[in-house]
Amino acid sequence: MPDFNCWKRWLLIVMTVALILRVGAAAVLQFQLDKQPGRQFLIAGDATGYWTLGEQLANGKPFELYVPPRRIMRTPGFPWVLSLGMRMFGDDIIYIRLMLALVGTAACGLVFWLGKELVDPETGVIAAGVAAISPAFVGFTPLILSETLFAATMLLSLIAVAKLLNLNQQNQQASRQRYLWAFLAGVLVGIATLVRPSWLLVGPGCAFLYWALAQRNRHGFCLAAMLCLGLAVSLAPWTIRNYRLTGHIVPTTLWVGPSLYDGMNPQATGDSDMAFVERDGVYQRMSEFDADRYYRDAAWKYAAAHPARIVQLAGIKLARYWSPWPNAAQFRTWYLMIPLALFFAAIMLAAIRGGWLSRDRFWLCLLTAGPIVYFAGIHALFIGSIRYRLPAEYPLLVLTAIGIRSLLPIFTKTSPHDTQDSAEPRPGESLSLS
Repeated sequence: MPDFNCWKRWLLIVMTVALILRVGAAAVLQFQLDKQPGRQFLIAGDATGYWTLGEQLANGKPFELYVPPRRIMRTPGFPWVLSLGMRMFGDDIIYIRLMLALVGTAACGLVFWLGKELVDPETGVIAAGVAAISPAFVGFTPLILSETLFAATMLLSLIAVAKLLNLNQQNQQASRQRYLWAFLAGVLVGIATLVRPSWLLVGPGCAFLYWALAQRNRHGFCLAAMLCLGLAVSLAPWTIRNYRLTGHIVPTTLWVGPSLYDGMNPQATGDSDMAFVERDGVYQRMSEFDADRYYRDAAWKYAAAHPARIVQLAGIKLARYWSPWPNAAQFRTWYLMIPLALFFAAIMLAAIRGGWLSRDRFWLCLLTAGPIVYFAGIHALFIGSIRYRLPAEYPLLVLTAIGIRSLLPIFTKTSPHDTQDSAEPRPGESLSLS
Protein backbone atom coordinates (compact mmCIF):
# COMPACT_ATOMS: atom_id res chain seq x y z
CA MET A 1 0.00 0.00 0.00
CA PRO A 2 1.47 3.41 -0.98
CA ASP A 3 2.27 5.69 1.89
CA PHE A 4 0.72 8.94 0.67
CA ASN A 5 1.67 10.67 3.89
CA CYS A 6 5.13 10.96 2.33
CA TRP A 7 3.69 13.38 -0.18
CA LYS A 8 6.94 15.18 -0.96
CA ARG A 9 8.49 11.99 -2.34
CA TRP A 10 5.40 11.26 -4.42
CA LEU A 11 5.27 14.84 -5.68
CA LEU A 12 8.85 14.53 -6.92
CA ILE A 13 7.91 11.34 -8.78
CA VAL A 14 4.83 13.01 -10.28
CA MET A 15 6.77 16.03 -11.47
CA THR A 16 9.48 13.84 -13.00
CA VAL A 17 6.89 11.81 -14.90
CA ALA A 18 5.16 15.00 -16.05
CA LEU A 19 8.40 16.43 -17.41
CA ILE A 20 9.46 13.21 -19.17
CA LEU A 21 6.09 12.82 -20.88
CA ARG A 22 5.98 16.44 -22.04
CA VAL A 23 9.54 16.51 -23.30
CA GLY A 24 8.81 13.25 -25.12
CA ALA A 25 5.66 14.74 -26.68
CA ALA A 26 7.63 17.77 -27.87
CA ALA A 27 10.28 15.57 -29.45
CA VAL A 28 7.77 13.28 -31.15
CA LEU A 29 5.72 16.19 -32.48
CA GLN A 30 8.75 17.94 -33.90
CA PHE A 31 10.01 14.69 -35.47
CA GLN A 32 6.67 14.18 -37.21
CA LEU A 33 6.47 17.77 -38.46
CA ASP A 34 10.06 17.67 -39.73
CA LYS A 35 9.00 14.86 -42.08
CA GLN A 36 6.53 17.27 -43.72
CA PRO A 37 8.57 20.01 -45.44
CA GLY A 38 7.10 23.48 -45.03
CA ARG A 39 4.84 22.52 -42.14
CA GLN A 40 5.78 24.26 -38.90
CA PHE A 41 2.63 23.87 -36.78
CA LEU A 42 0.31 20.96 -36.10
CA ILE A 43 -2.65 23.34 -35.80
CA ALA A 44 -2.05 26.41 -37.95
CA GLY A 45 -4.12 29.59 -37.84
CA ASP A 46 -3.85 30.81 -34.26
CA ALA A 47 -0.39 29.26 -33.92
CA THR A 48 0.88 31.21 -36.92
CA GLY A 49 -0.43 34.46 -35.44
CA TYR A 50 1.08 33.81 -32.04
CA TRP A 51 4.44 32.88 -33.57
CA THR A 52 4.50 35.99 -35.76
CA LEU A 53 3.71 38.25 -32.80
CA GLY A 54 6.41 36.52 -30.77
CA GLU A 55 8.92 37.21 -33.53
CA GLN A 56 7.79 40.83 -33.70
CA LEU A 57 8.40 41.31 -29.99
CA ALA A 58 11.70 39.42 -30.05
CA ASN A 59 12.99 41.64 -32.86
CA GLY A 60 11.74 44.93 -31.44
CA LYS A 61 9.08 45.36 -34.12
CA PRO A 62 5.50 46.62 -33.62
CA PHE A 63 3.01 44.25 -32.00
CA GLU A 64 0.68 43.90 -34.98
CA LEU A 65 -0.64 41.53 -37.63
CA TYR A 66 -1.92 41.87 -41.20
CA VAL A 67 -2.41 44.87 -43.50
CA PRO A 68 -3.88 47.24 -42.53
CA PRO A 69 -2.34 46.42 -39.15
CA ARG A 70 -4.40 44.98 -36.32
CA ARG A 71 -2.57 46.06 -33.19
CA ILE A 72 -5.03 44.90 -30.55
CA MET A 73 -6.11 41.60 -32.07
CA ARG A 74 -4.34 39.52 -29.41
CA THR A 75 -3.37 40.11 -25.81
CA PRO A 76 0.40 40.02 -25.32
CA GLY A 77 0.77 37.28 -22.69
CA PHE A 78 1.54 34.23 -24.84
CA PRO A 79 3.42 36.11 -27.60
CA TRP A 80 5.61 37.68 -24.91
CA VAL A 81 6.52 34.24 -23.53
CA LEU A 82 7.30 33.04 -27.05
CA SER A 83 9.49 36.11 -27.61
CA LEU A 84 11.34 35.38 -24.38
CA GLY A 85 12.12 31.89 -25.66
CA MET A 86 13.20 33.27 -29.01
CA ARG A 87 15.58 35.70 -27.34
CA MET A 88 17.13 32.88 -25.33
CA PHE A 89 17.17 30.07 -27.91
CA GLY A 90 16.72 31.71 -31.31
CA ASP A 91 13.92 30.79 -33.69
CA ASP A 92 14.49 26.99 -33.57
CA ILE A 93 11.00 25.88 -32.65
CA ILE A 94 12.03 22.69 -30.84
CA TYR A 95 13.52 24.77 -28.03
CA ILE A 96 10.27 26.72 -27.72
CA ARG A 97 8.37 23.43 -27.49
CA LEU A 98 10.73 22.25 -24.74
CA MET A 99 10.18 25.54 -22.93
CA LEU A 100 6.42 24.93 -23.12
CA ALA A 101 7.06 21.43 -21.75
CA LEU A 102 8.49 23.12 -18.65
CA VAL A 103 5.41 25.35 -18.45
CA GLY A 104 3.17 22.28 -18.67
CA THR A 105 5.16 20.55 -15.94
CA ALA A 106 4.90 23.64 -13.76
CA ALA A 107 1.12 23.58 -14.30
CA CYS A 108 1.03 20.09 -12.76
CA GLY A 109 2.91 21.47 -9.76
CA LEU A 110 0.36 24.28 -9.51
CA VAL A 111 -2.45 21.71 -9.48
CA PHE A 112 -0.74 20.22 -6.44
CA TRP A 113 -0.49 23.62 -4.79
CA LEU A 114 -4.18 24.36 -5.40
CA GLY A 115 -5.17 20.96 -3.99
CA LYS A 116 -2.95 21.55 -0.97
CA GLU A 117 -4.54 24.95 -0.28
CA LEU A 118 -8.09 23.74 -0.76
CA VAL A 119 -7.88 20.30 0.87
CA ASP A 120 -4.51 18.79 1.88
CA PRO A 121 -1.13 17.82 0.36
CA GLU A 122 -2.16 14.22 -0.36
CA THR A 123 -5.14 15.36 -2.43
CA GLY A 124 -2.84 17.79 -4.23
CA VAL A 125 -0.40 15.01 -5.11
CA ILE A 126 -3.16 12.82 -6.53
CA ALA A 127 -4.58 15.72 -8.58
CA ALA A 128 -1.10 16.56 -9.89
CA GLY A 129 -0.53 12.89 -10.73
CA VAL A 130 -3.68 12.79 -12.85
CA ALA A 131 -2.61 16.02 -14.58
CA ALA A 132 0.85 14.60 -15.21
CA ILE A 133 -0.43 11.60 -17.19
CA SER A 134 -3.45 13.22 -18.88
CA PRO A 135 -3.14 12.39 -22.61
CA ALA A 136 -4.81 15.67 -23.58
CA PHE A 137 -2.56 17.77 -21.36
CA VAL A 138 0.58 15.98 -22.53
CA GLY A 139 -0.36 16.24 -26.20
CA PHE A 140 -1.38 19.89 -26.05
CA THR A 141 1.62 21.17 -24.12
CA PRO A 142 4.16 21.44 -27.01
CA LEU A 143 1.68 23.09 -29.40
CA ILE A 144 2.23 26.78 -30.16
CA LEU A 145 -1.10 27.64 -28.56
CA SER A 146 -1.90 29.54 -25.38
CA GLU A 147 -3.89 26.88 -23.51
CA THR A 148 -1.08 25.47 -21.35
CA LEU A 149 0.31 28.87 -20.37
CA PHE A 150 -3.19 30.05 -19.57
CA ALA A 151 -3.79 26.99 -17.40
CA ALA A 152 -0.66 27.82 -15.39
CA THR A 153 -1.52 31.50 -14.93
CA MET A 154 -5.16 30.69 -14.16
CA LEU A 155 -4.07 28.21 -11.48
CA LEU A 156 -1.84 30.86 -9.92
CA SER A 157 -4.78 33.25 -9.65
CA LEU A 158 -7.00 30.56 -8.10
CA ILE A 159 -4.27 29.65 -5.61
CA ALA A 160 -4.01 33.29 -4.53
CA VAL A 161 -7.78 33.45 -3.96
CA ALA A 162 -7.64 30.20 -1.97
CA LYS A 163 -4.76 31.55 0.09
CA LEU A 164 -6.74 34.70 0.84
CA LEU A 165 -9.71 32.62 2.01
CA ASN A 166 -7.55 30.43 4.22
CA LEU A 167 -5.88 33.44 5.83
CA ASN A 168 -9.29 35.00 6.38
CA GLN A 169 -10.46 31.98 8.41
CA GLN A 170 -7.27 30.77 10.05
CA ASN A 171 -5.55 33.98 11.13
CA GLN A 172 -7.83 36.93 11.63
CA GLN A 173 -4.95 39.02 12.95
CA ALA A 174 -2.85 38.74 9.76
CA SER A 175 -4.54 41.72 8.08
CA ARG A 176 -1.42 42.79 6.20
CA GLN A 177 -1.01 39.31 4.73
CA ARG A 178 -4.64 39.25 3.64
CA TYR A 179 -4.30 42.60 1.87
CA LEU A 180 -1.14 41.43 0.13
CA TRP A 181 -2.79 38.21 -1.05
CA ALA A 182 -5.90 40.10 -2.19
CA PHE A 183 -3.73 42.45 -4.25
CA LEU A 184 -1.68 39.54 -5.59
CA ALA A 185 -4.85 37.64 -6.52
CA GLY A 186 -5.95 40.62 -8.61
CA VAL A 187 -2.54 40.93 -10.27
CA LEU A 188 -2.54 37.22 -11.14
CA VAL A 189 -6.06 37.38 -12.54
CA GLY A 190 -4.82 40.24 -14.72
CA ILE A 191 -1.79 38.26 -15.89
CA ALA A 192 -4.03 35.32 -16.80
CA THR A 193 -6.34 37.75 -18.63
CA LEU A 194 -3.39 38.90 -20.73
CA VAL A 195 -3.09 35.29 -21.87
CA ARG A 196 -6.82 34.53 -22.23
CA PRO A 197 -9.02 37.69 -22.29
CA SER A 198 -12.20 35.89 -21.20
CA TRP A 199 -10.73 35.47 -17.69
CA LEU A 200 -11.27 39.19 -17.08
CA LEU A 201 -14.68 38.79 -15.41
CA VAL A 202 -13.27 36.44 -12.77
CA GLY A 203 -11.54 39.26 -10.88
CA PRO A 204 -14.63 41.37 -10.16
CA GLY A 205 -16.65 38.19 -9.67
CA CYS A 206 -14.34 36.81 -6.99
CA ALA A 207 -14.12 40.22 -5.32
CA PHE A 208 -17.90 40.51 -5.09
CA LEU A 209 -18.39 36.95 -3.83
CA TYR A 210 -15.63 37.40 -1.26
CA TRP A 211 -17.35 40.48 0.11
CA ALA A 212 -20.86 39.03 -0.10
CA LEU A 213 -20.14 35.55 1.29
CA ALA A 214 -16.82 35.44 3.11
CA GLN A 215 -16.50 38.76 4.94
CA ARG A 216 -19.40 41.15 4.53
CA ASN A 217 -18.03 44.09 6.47
CA ARG A 218 -15.74 47.04 5.96
CA HIS A 219 -12.60 44.90 5.93
CA GLY A 220 -14.16 42.51 3.44
CA PHE A 221 -15.08 45.41 1.17
CA CYS A 222 -11.52 46.78 1.39
CA LEU A 223 -10.04 43.37 0.56
CA ALA A 224 -12.39 43.03 -2.41
CA ALA A 225 -11.37 46.51 -3.56
CA MET A 226 -7.70 45.55 -3.17
CA LEU A 227 -8.26 42.56 -5.45
CA CYS A 228 -9.82 44.81 -8.08
CA LEU A 229 -6.94 47.26 -7.67
CA GLY A 230 -4.42 44.49 -8.35
CA LEU A 231 -6.34 43.56 -11.50
CA ALA A 232 -6.35 47.18 -12.66
CA VAL A 233 -2.62 47.60 -11.98
CA SER A 234 -1.67 44.49 -13.97
CA LEU A 235 -3.82 45.50 -16.95
CA ALA A 236 -2.86 49.19 -16.85
CA PRO A 237 0.19 49.10 -19.19
CA TRP A 238 -1.71 47.23 -21.89
CA THR A 239 -4.82 49.39 -21.47
CA ILE A 240 -2.82 52.62 -21.64
CA ARG A 241 -1.05 51.41 -24.77
CA ASN A 242 -4.41 50.58 -26.38
CA TYR A 243 -5.85 53.97 -25.41
CA ARG A 244 -2.95 55.73 -27.08
CA LEU A 245 -3.58 53.73 -30.25
CA THR A 246 -7.37 54.03 -30.42
CA GLY A 247 -8.51 56.78 -28.06
CA HIS A 248 -10.70 54.20 -26.31
CA ILE A 249 -10.29 52.15 -23.14
CA VAL A 250 -9.62 48.56 -24.24
CA PRO A 251 -8.41 46.35 -21.36
CA THR A 252 -8.29 43.15 -23.45
CA THR A 253 -8.60 42.99 -27.28
CA LEU A 254 -10.52 44.25 -30.27
CA TRP A 255 -11.12 40.71 -31.52
CA VAL A 256 -14.22 40.10 -29.41
CA GLY A 257 -16.58 41.34 -32.12
CA PRO A 258 -15.34 39.06 -34.92
CA SER A 259 -15.14 36.12 -32.48
CA LEU A 260 -18.73 36.71 -31.36
CA TYR A 261 -19.92 37.03 -34.96
CA ASP A 262 -18.05 33.82 -35.77
CA GLY A 263 -20.42 32.09 -33.35
CA MET A 264 -23.60 33.98 -34.26
CA ASN A 265 -24.12 34.68 -37.96
CA PRO A 266 -26.23 33.25 -40.80
CA GLN A 267 -23.51 30.75 -41.77
CA ALA A 268 -22.49 29.77 -38.21
CA THR A 269 -22.11 26.05 -37.52
CA GLY A 270 -20.57 26.03 -34.03
CA ASP A 271 -17.11 25.58 -35.56
CA SER A 272 -14.81 28.47 -36.35
CA ASP A 273 -14.77 29.92 -39.85
CA MET A 274 -13.30 33.42 -39.97
CA ALA A 275 -13.34 33.65 -43.78
CA PHE A 276 -15.94 36.40 -43.48
CA VAL A 277 -13.27 38.80 -42.17
CA GLU A 278 -11.46 38.87 -45.50
CA ARG A 279 -14.65 38.46 -47.54
CA ASP A 280 -16.43 41.42 -45.96
CA GLY A 281 -13.47 43.79 -46.19
CA VAL A 282 -14.58 45.60 -43.04
CA TYR A 283 -11.00 46.11 -41.85
CA GLN A 284 -10.14 47.74 -45.16
CA ARG A 285 -12.63 50.57 -44.64
CA MET A 286 -12.92 50.87 -40.85
CA SER A 287 -10.56 51.33 -37.93
CA GLU A 288 -9.82 48.30 -35.79
CA PHE A 289 -12.04 49.67 -33.01
CA ASP A 290 -14.96 50.39 -35.36
CA ALA A 291 -14.64 46.98 -37.02
CA ASP A 292 -14.86 45.29 -33.63
CA ARG A 293 -18.02 47.25 -32.81
CA TYR A 294 -19.47 46.50 -36.26
CA TYR A 295 -19.18 42.74 -35.76
CA ARG A 296 -20.46 42.92 -32.18
CA ASP A 297 -23.58 44.75 -33.33
CA ALA A 298 -24.07 42.36 -36.26
CA ALA A 299 -23.82 39.32 -33.97
CA TRP A 300 -26.35 40.63 -31.44
CA LYS A 301 -28.74 41.74 -34.19
CA TYR A 302 -28.65 38.26 -35.69
CA ALA A 303 -29.21 36.74 -32.24
CA ALA A 304 -32.22 38.99 -31.60
CA ALA A 305 -33.74 38.11 -34.96
CA HIS A 306 -33.10 34.34 -34.75
CA PRO A 307 -33.38 33.24 -31.08
CA ALA A 308 -34.29 29.63 -31.95
CA ARG A 309 -31.18 29.28 -34.11
CA ILE A 310 -29.01 30.77 -31.35
CA VAL A 311 -30.34 28.18 -28.88
CA GLN A 312 -29.67 25.42 -31.42
CA LEU A 313 -26.15 26.71 -32.01
CA ALA A 314 -25.55 26.89 -28.26
CA GLY A 315 -26.38 23.19 -28.00
CA ILE A 316 -23.96 22.39 -30.83
CA LYS A 317 -21.21 24.48 -29.26
CA LEU A 318 -21.68 22.88 -25.85
CA ALA A 319 -21.52 19.43 -27.43
CA ARG A 320 -18.22 20.41 -29.04
CA TYR A 321 -16.98 21.93 -25.77
CA TRP A 322 -17.75 18.77 -23.76
CA SER A 323 -16.57 16.39 -26.47
CA PRO A 324 -14.29 13.68 -25.01
CA TRP A 325 -12.04 13.86 -28.08
CA PRO A 326 -10.79 16.61 -30.43
CA ASN A 327 -13.32 18.15 -32.79
CA ALA A 328 -10.96 18.43 -35.77
CA ALA A 329 -11.26 15.60 -38.31
CA GLN A 330 -7.47 15.18 -38.52
CA PHE A 331 -7.42 13.91 -34.92
CA ARG A 332 -10.39 11.54 -35.17
CA THR A 333 -8.53 8.27 -35.24
CA TRP A 334 -9.35 5.37 -32.93
CA TYR A 335 -5.92 5.33 -31.27
CA LEU A 336 -6.45 8.96 -30.18
CA MET A 337 -10.19 8.94 -29.54
CA ILE A 338 -10.38 5.84 -27.33
CA PRO A 339 -7.73 6.79 -24.72
CA LEU A 340 -8.87 10.42 -24.65
CA ALA A 341 -12.51 9.44 -24.19
CA LEU A 342 -11.77 6.87 -21.48
CA PHE A 343 -9.52 9.22 -19.56
CA PHE A 344 -11.99 12.12 -19.78
CA ALA A 345 -14.87 9.92 -18.65
CA ALA A 346 -12.84 8.67 -15.68
CA ILE A 347 -11.77 12.11 -14.45
CA MET A 348 -15.27 13.55 -14.90
CA LEU A 349 -16.99 10.71 -13.02
CA ALA A 350 -14.47 11.02 -10.18
CA ALA A 351 -14.91 14.82 -10.21
CA ILE A 352 -18.69 14.49 -10.00
CA ARG A 353 -18.29 12.22 -6.98
CA GLY A 354 -15.74 14.59 -5.47
CA GLY A 355 -18.09 17.51 -6.04
CA TRP A 356 -20.93 15.64 -4.35
CA LEU A 357 -18.78 14.84 -1.34
CA SER A 358 -17.69 18.50 -1.19
CA ARG A 359 -21.13 19.98 -1.82
CA ASP A 360 -21.17 21.79 1.52
CA ARG A 361 -17.91 23.64 0.73
CA PHE A 362 -18.85 26.47 -1.57
CA TRP A 363 -15.42 27.95 -2.21
CA LEU A 364 -13.82 24.57 -2.83
CA CYS A 365 -16.42 23.78 -5.49
CA LEU A 366 -16.30 27.28 -6.95
CA LEU A 367 -12.52 27.38 -7.40
CA THR A 368 -12.34 23.88 -8.89
CA ALA A 369 -15.53 23.37 -10.90
CA GLY A 370 -16.28 27.06 -11.45
CA PRO A 371 -13.80 27.61 -14.33
CA ILE A 372 -15.07 24.73 -16.47
CA VAL A 373 -18.68 25.88 -16.04
CA TYR A 374 -17.70 29.51 -16.62
CA PHE A 375 -16.03 28.74 -19.95
CA ALA A 376 -18.91 26.50 -21.00
CA GLY A 377 -21.24 29.48 -20.63
CA ILE A 378 -18.93 31.79 -22.56
CA HIS A 379 -18.42 29.36 -25.42
CA ALA A 380 -22.11 28.65 -25.77
CA LEU A 381 -22.06 32.14 -27.33
CA PHE A 382 -18.69 32.09 -29.08
CA ILE A 383 -17.18 28.90 -30.56
CA GLY A 384 -17.27 25.48 -28.93
CA SER A 385 -14.11 23.39 -28.80
CA ILE A 386 -12.26 21.24 -26.28
CA ARG A 387 -9.41 23.75 -26.62
CA TYR A 388 -11.36 26.11 -24.42
CA ARG A 389 -12.20 23.41 -21.89
CA LEU A 390 -8.74 21.94 -21.37
CA PRO A 391 -7.25 24.72 -19.18
CA ALA A 392 -10.29 24.52 -16.88
CA GLU A 393 -9.75 20.78 -16.40
CA TYR A 394 -6.59 21.48 -14.40
CA PRO A 395 -8.35 22.91 -11.29
CA LEU A 396 -11.20 20.42 -11.71
CA LEU A 397 -8.70 17.64 -10.96
CA VAL A 398 -8.80 18.62 -7.29
CA LEU A 399 -12.38 17.34 -7.21
CA THR A 400 -11.25 14.31 -9.22
CA ALA A 401 -8.64 13.58 -6.57
CA ILE A 402 -11.27 13.80 -3.82
CA GLY A 403 -13.41 11.36 -5.75
CA ILE A 404 -10.49 8.97 -6.27
CA ARG A 405 -9.61 9.00 -2.57
CA SER A 406 -13.17 8.06 -1.67
CA LEU A 407 -13.38 5.21 -4.20
CA LEU A 408 -10.06 3.39 -3.94
CA PRO A 409 -9.29 1.35 -0.81
CA ILE A 410 -5.58 2.30 -0.78
CA PHE A 411 -6.59 5.89 0.03
CA THR A 412 -9.21 5.09 2.65
CA LYS A 413 -7.01 5.84 5.63
CA THR A 414 -6.08 9.25 4.29
CA SER A 415 -9.44 10.21 2.81
CA PRO A 416 -10.16 13.90 3.43
CA HIS A 417 -13.78 12.96 4.17
CA ASP A 418 -13.07 10.29 6.77
CA THR A 419 -13.94 12.00 10.02
CA GLN A 420 -14.87 9.03 12.20
CA ASP A 421 -13.32 9.04 15.69
CA SER A 422 -11.83 12.45 15.01
CA ALA A 423 -12.74 15.77 16.51
CA GLU A 424 -10.51 17.69 14.09
CA PRO A 425 -12.06 19.71 11.26
CA ARG A 426 -11.87 18.27 7.76
CA PRO A 427 -9.13 19.64 5.51
CA GLY A 428 -10.53 22.53 3.52
CA GLU A 429 -13.24 23.17 6.10
CA SER A 430 -12.18 26.81 6.21
CA LEU A 431 -13.46 27.18 2.67
CA SER A 432 -17.05 26.36 3.58
CA LEU A 433 -19.72 28.98 4.06
CA SER A 434 -20.57 27.81 7.55
